[in-house]
Amino acid sequence: MVRPFGKISLEIKSSNHRFLEILFHLPDGFFYLEEKLRKEIEEKVKRGRLICVVAINGKKTQRVGINKALLKEYILTFKNLKKSCTVKDEISINTLVNLPGVLSMEENRVSGYEVWPALKPLLSATLEDLLAMRQKEGRALQRYLHKRAGLLKSNLQSIELRFKKALKAKLAPINSDEERAAFLKNTDVSEELQRLEFHIRNFKSKLAVRGVVGKELDFIAQEMQREANTLAAKSFDALISGRVVQIKSQIEKIREQVQNVE
Repeated sequence: MVRPFGKISLEIKSSNHRFLEILFHLPDGFFYLEEKLRKEIEEKVKRGRLICVVAINGKKTQRVGINKALLKEYILTFKNLKKSCTVKDEISINTLVNLPGVLSMEENRVSGYEVWPALKPLLSATLEDLLAMRQKEGRALQRYLHKRAGLLKSNLQSIELRFKKALKAKLAPINSDEERAAFLKNTDVSEELQRLEFHIRNFKSKLAVRGVVGKELDFIAQEMQREANTLAAKSFDALISGRVVQIKSQIEKIREQVQNVE
């Protein structure tokens, strides 16, 4: 964006993060802009790691600078010298301005307060583009996560059917009620299956919600992983163990991707 004082460019890069983290790269002398930029971004973005880069190439103009303190010191010195040495000559302005350090060329730099009115609409437009891109990615991600949740449900149903058959076969030769109770205590996964089924339903329900649900989905995925680990620990059947491995793999993929969900 070209302005009377030069060109401003702004770039925002976004990557996955469990929380909102914003890093700024600002030109020297414009660090006060960070607070203003952060406030605007936090109103639009709730999750992710953002890198905000601002470049300001201002048009520099020059002006003549006068070191008045030094000039007064020169004049005072000449007056004292004139008195002590009885010099009658007057000091000319031409002599004064040519003395070392009296005159200098200074650059007029862009003020940060001139920049913000131009930077704010640029930031708004950049954030709109970022959010539009995120929404497009979000729709694709929603379909992906819904599909993964469906695969979890399918594997869970297979485990439920296999568990009933395998449990019946294991209990058949056991006659002692005490032995049956001991076996069931260490191998019955009915509760884990029910909780995992509930988490899958809850996960799919949250996927349909419009709004900020990323942290909730992440928490649900953690709970699903916890139940899957318990299933693996209690498994007494090779086929069930194989299905549990598939479930854990699906949950890992889900946990990776929910980091992208705001």
